[in-house]
Amino acid sequence: MRLALLLAAGALALSGCGLRPLYGGGAAGPVQATLAAIQVAPIEGQSGWLVSNALRDRLDAGADAAPRYRLEVKLDDTIAGLGVRSDDSVARERRTLRARYQLVDLASGQVVLDATAGSDAGIDVVGSEYATIAAEKSALERLSGIVADQIVARVARFAQSGSAAVPANVPALPAPTGGQ
Repeated sequence: MRLALLLAAGALALSGCGLRPLYGGGAAGPVQATLAAIQVAPIEGQSGWLVSNALRDRLDAGADAAPRYRLEVKLDDTIAGLGVRSDDSVARERRTLRARYQLVDLASGQVVLDATAGSDAGIDVVGSEYATIAAEKSALERLSGIVADQIVARVARFAQSGSAAVPANVPALPAPTGGQ
C-alpha cells in the first residue's frame, strides 16, 4: 500500500514539474523546424571551418529552402603552455576554443539570441613535434564538436521557449571576412 501511494505521489509530482521533451513533435515539431531554418554564416579559420561543418550537421541546415535565421559565430582559439620542464620546455598545453554567437532574424535584422559557448582540452607535449601537432589538431576537432553541441542546445532551448528578442543595444558581430 505504501509503495503504491509513493508511486502515485511521484507520478503526480513529475507531471506537474513542467518538463517537456525538447524535440517533442519530431521533425515536424517547433524546435526541429526552427533549427532547420537556420543558415550558418561563414566562420574564419580552420577552427571556423570545423565548427561551421559541425553546426550544419547538427542543425540540418539547408533542409529549409527559405532560412528564417542566420547564425553568426566569432571564435577565439588559443593554445597556452602550462607545465615547464627543467630544461625550460613546455610539458603541457591547454587549447581553448570560445565562441560568441548571435542568432539574427532575417526578416527584421534583429539579434534574437546573443550568447557564448566554449570548452578547453589539455595536451601533453611529447618529444615528437609531429605527435604534438597531431594532438593539437585532434583536440581542436573535439572542441569544435563540443562547442557546436553547446550552441545547438542553446538555440534549441530558445526555439522551444519562443523567447522574445534580446535588448536592441546588443552590438552585432562584425561580418566575417574569411570564407571556408
